[in-house]
Amino acid sequence: MSKLIAHSSWFVAKTVKILLAIAAFLFFTTSYELPASCAEKWPGVDESVVEKYAKEHGREAWTPFINTDQGDLLLFVFLLAGTVGGFAAGYSWRMLVSEKSPKAGSCNKT
Repeated sequence: MSKLIAHSSWFVAKTVKILLAIAAFLFFTTSYELPASCAEKWPGVDESVVEKYAKEHGREAWTPFINTDQGDLLLFVFLLAGTVGGFAAGYSWRMLVSEKSPKAGSCNKT
């Protein structure tokens, strides 16, 4: 029995190493930035459609009040939203998962 456990733990360790190597390979080979020439050929929907019609109707784009494109502000906003959502779900976990609410009309009157 102990040989089976030792063999299975070796197999699990080997499988985890292989999966991590595959994940690292995929991450490093697919996470590259396109050259600027490719980005200029294929503009996004905002540039090709929305800005075109906005200019036709006399509405030019302006800078937003809170610019989330620079720095880690957008990341911080998502962190705060996740923290608030996690706190709310954790606070009401029992109510969400295990406790059953009383059915309507089934009051125990004595």
